[in-house]
Amino acid sequence: MKNNIDVARFDRNDVEVKEVTPLYHGFFKLDGYQLRHRLFEGGWSDWFSREVLDRGHAAAVLLYDPQRDEVVMVEQFRVGAYPTAQSPWQLELVAGMLDKEGEDPQDVARRESVEESGLSLGEIEKLYSYYPSAGGMTEQIHLYVAQVDASDAGGVHGLAKENEDIQVHILTREHAFELTQTGRINNAAALIALQWLALNVNQLRQRWGYAPISQ
Repeated sequence: MKNNIDVARFDRNDVEVKEVTPLYHGFFKLDGYQLRHRLFEGGWSDWFSREVLDRGHAAAVLLYDPQRDEVVMVEQFRVGAYPTAQSPWQLELVAGMLDKEGEDPQDVARRESVEESGLSLGEIEKLYSYYPSAGGMTEQIHLYVAQVDASDAGGVHGLAKENEDIQVHILTREHAFELTQTGRINNAAALIALQWLALNVNQLRQRWGYAPISQ
């Protein structure tokens, strides 16, 4: 029998959790799970152990100026890249964590844009919600594209109380996409958003009342 790939065959009811053990609860939460799940060929898996990292959820937004055909990106130090990257300074989208349960990710995107880039958002559209590492993390990223005026963008931003030191960069849309090809931009949210923009820039511009670009 052919499975409809558009609808998940299994859901949460096809998982049994025997025990959840708190392992570490600090800035992040780490819990140990004893669980099993249904198998594609029938029956259940053996009981097994997994550690699950809960670091909350986040919103990320690609800042695009349709008047100038430019994107605004931010650069900052990322400790997770330090052990393996040649440079742990990442060229990224504006992004931030959802601070409260039930907080609207779009509100987070607007707040973080002011804090990290000094820019207020105009039109904003949801692109995707996705799990960056579902093998062991609960985090979900809510990804947006938003209209900005990049003419006055620049400088260093961020909140000192959060140890933020954020450099703002203005790039042409084409240059930003080139940096995804060279590996200078190598984080998931930026790669996804810039590739989306490469495929959808004219439709987006038309929705925002701007003429298409010859490609």
